[in-house]
Amino acid sequence: MRKFIAEAHAVSHGFSSTIGSITVLREFRPGSFGGQELPTIVPSRTHFRSATVLRMNLRREDLTRTVRAPAKLNLYLEVLGRRDDGFHELETLMVPVRIWDSLSITPTPPPRDGAMGALELAVRSAMRLGQSAPQPVSVPAGRENLVVRALELLRERSGCRAGGHVELVKRIPVSAGLGGGSSDAAAALRLANQVWHIGWSRTQLVELAAELGSDVPFFLYDRAAVCRGRGERVEPLPAMPRLHFVIVKPPQGICTGDVYRIHATHAETAKPAYRGALPRFTSLINGKKWREMQRLMTNRLQSAAALLSPWVNQAREIFSQLGCPGHQLSGSGSAYFGVCRHAQHAHRLAAILRSQKLGFVYTTSSC
Repeated sequence: MRKFIAEAHAVSHGFSSTIGSITVLREFRPGSFGGQELPTIVPSRTHFRSATVLRMNLRREDLTRTVRAPAKLNLYLEVLGRRDDGFHELETLMVPVRIWDSLSITPTPPPRDGAMGALELAVRSAMRLGQSAPQPVSVPAGRENLVVRALELLRERSGCRAGGHVELVKRIPVSAGLGGGSSDAAAALRLANQVWHIGWSRTQLVELAAELGSDVPFFLYDRAAVCRGRGERVEPLPAMPRLHFVIVKPPQGICTGDVYRIHATHAETAKPAYRGALPRFTSLINGKKWREMQRLMTNRLQSAAALLSPWVNQAREIFSQLGCPGHQLSGSGSAYFGVCRHAQHAHRLAAILRSQKLGFVYTTSSC
């Protein structure tokens, strides 16, 4: 079976076209799905070497298509207050980072009786270096999974009746504040929109994503963004410099609902939210002015998370001794990260953190 990988901006012979934010190279061959001629992706070894690596890669094997779903980090997170609908008003700067889940969909045509096509989701964990077999993953494969809910909602609103076999390979830690579930749901929307030939615009997908979860709309953009409201109002930022990070994920997760509940309980005694710091903070990141950036870097939920997990303060104390330009909890936790000056700095700090046996340690960079 022929397998091809297409990455953005690769230039080769054949006919080129754009799928979402992905430029692929195609030559047409016989075959059809839904009455449409199927393209075969034709890569060029020479041009792949010089190609720009994309946030979302597309792999095609017959009708199966695969996308990568990135994790995220909150470089700034301020809780501005509680809204009338019970949600909290947020202002946050999020960046996608290069820790990826993989989502594959093999579309199936709708039944002839007019019913909805079956959706089947299989979830597995990617193997870590040194493992002989994948570890069990504590992610549901039914309607409790945001991927399934995203696909069902897209079919309901678009009128599409096609089904599909879906495979989710997890690499992003769960209950970590890294947005894995939201990223998977956004990837499902983008990919199903293509393989089911729905053809919705990103604006339409964003409206649907906001119904699924606060972070889901962010992952429909391929860049850092300021998110407001409960997180669903996304303002993509111009190109930012590549940032390098080291991340520690402890064995235990932290429940997001519990963090917000504790935060609400202690909100009256907390330091007032500082409105207006985010534009200055973003400017400092673009200039890599580390010392000034560190003073404005904040996560309003960290103190609440620390009350639920002593590990948070333990991580903060250790990171404080490492010389990071800035460090804090991501989202509601439990992952804790440090900003590093460059890739070598990140790898050096990762070696130190692994010796502390705090949990899983990752080095990564912004997309």
